[in-house]
Amino acid sequence: MARAYSINEILNKKYKLLDFRGAWFDAFGKPEARGVWFVYGNSSNGKGSFLYQLSMELSRNGRVAINEMEEGSAKTVQDTLSRHRMEDYAGKILIIDNEPMEELAKRLRRHKSPEFIIINSFQYTQLNYRQYIEFKEEFRSNKLIVFSSHADGKQPAGRAAKSVMYDADMKIWVEGYRAISKGRYIGEKGYFDVWPEKALRYWGERVPENY
Repeated sequence: MARAYSINEILNKKYKLLDFRGAWFDAFGKPEARGVWFVYGNSSNGKGSFLYQLSMELSRNGRVAINEMEEGSAKTVQDTLSRHRMEDYAGKILIIDNEPMEELAKRLRRHKSPEFIIINSFQYTQLNYRQYIEFKEEFRSNKLIVFSSHADGKQPAGRAAKSVMYDADMKIWVEGYRAISKGRYIGEKGYFDVWPEKALRYWGERVPENY
């Protein structure tokens, strides 16, 4: 039987929050540092770059692992790390080369395993929705799990991915180099520009002269 809380117990409950600052705070506020996030979008819109920028921001709050199931340790990953100058994050961010979900679960069960795990992408996990729920329920109380997903138009690609989106605590749509919060956490601005100049041009907004 699940525990039942009184209203006052919920109101007085303390939560571990992410210490987002600057543009991250403006986009997403201060979300809870556990649960499931779902980042989706079409190719060539900045989704991959957003995930790596997110990993850097998350690393201020704890250790991060990126299970790079799509690109593994390919030259494209090296290029992304170089482009974002991530050499200073060597002790905080771990790149995992296409680890199956069963092995990833074993890794996350270890003592002092990373607090944050980014999985690129949900389609490559080959999980169905039931398997996703089992994975989520094991780790959601003490981990933040971020799934990326391909899109089919404006929706996640595949029935299971669409169900995961509806279940996720944070839904982030990436389009035109802009990561837009679709709930449940939304900052005052509500979006983060992955590549500001390209985002402004895509969305038809004025580009400052110093860009």
